[in-house]
Amino acid sequence: MKTFKYILLLLLVLVIGFSIYVAVQPNDYSFSRSRMIKAPKSLLFNKVNDFKNWPSFSPWIEQDTEATLTYGKKTSGEGAWYSWEGEVLGEGTMRTLEVKNNTSIAQIIEFTAPYEATSNINWDFERSEEGTKVTWSMNGKQDFLTKLFTVVMGSIESETGPNFERGLFKLDSLVNAEMRVYSIDVNGVTQHSGGFYLFNTTSCKFSEFQNKMKDMLAKVGSYALTHNISRSGAPFVLYHKWDEGNNAVIFSSCYPTNSKIITDDPDILTGQLNAFKGVKTTLKGNYDNLKEAWEKTMAYIETNSLKIDPKGPMLETYVTDPILKPNPADWVTEIFVAVK
Repeated sequence: MKTFKYILLLLLVLVIGFSIYVAVQPNDYSFSRSRMIKAPKSLLFNKVNDFKNWPSFSPWIEQDTEATLTYGKKTSGEGAWYSWEGEVLGEGTMRTLEVKNNTSIAQIIEFTAPYEATSNINWDFERSEEGTKVTWSMNGKQDFLTKLFTVVMGSIESETGPNFERGLFKLDSLVNAEMRVYSIDVNGVTQHSGGFYLFNTTSCKFSEFQNKMKDMLAKVGSYALTHNISRSGAPFVLYHKWDEGNNAVIFSSCYPTNSKIITDDPDILTGQLNAFKGVKTTLKGNYDNLKEAWEKTMAYIETNSLKIDPKGPMLETYVTDPILKPNPADWVTEIFVAVK
């Protein structure tokens, strides 16, 4: 009988001791995971900001593909929400509380079954030379039952952190796959109307072309802006020489205008493009695909027994402003090659 009492007393001491150990666990928890993603900040922000995009990168929905998802009238921005119900996921709701455009998103996640819990979710987007650093963080309070769960099963971070890492990996893969989408359409022979333009000219190696072209277009555009000169169309590059053998390209960066402009800067000149007949090709996608677009243009000319006009222009017209369309898959570039 005494032995039985001692056992009961020992069990009572163990229970009390374990309860005290659980009770003194931290009252709060906080953790985050980050990933550097080579994509525009605004593109990543927009992807995360709309709950309808979450099934494509959420690590939890991936684990319960049969779960029922319900969306609110708003799916992006402050006040947006969606809820879920599934055998694996249980039941819960996610709401967006605050949004700072292209910078951060504050949300709250509420679980209602099989247990009740509430946590704060935050997203931060930070631009760097390597791309965009995306940070996904979570914090909240731990009641006694939550502390008990973490003591037995492991911390919330150890349980949830790997899912955050998986979600960021999927977000990276998803966005970069979307950015790589492109199409090339050789539109055939068309008439280019020509017109006046401001320009500057330089020569460089092929590896330097993209940076040189951007800098020169920015300089011409800045001149037009400061002199209140209206643009009459999309900026373009006029190629004068393309010498792969000597790794050299000579080109002009051009800003179309409504009329002939007399400039006061020796580096910014005025030119006129006469109307011409040419083969037009449209690239929708990243500029990395321009080489293929040019190859298809030249193949079309050869296949259709057309002859390039040696005195005619070769143009790349940049229809889309990358600042307004951050996804390279949305960029439109038109190629024109003058033919006889």
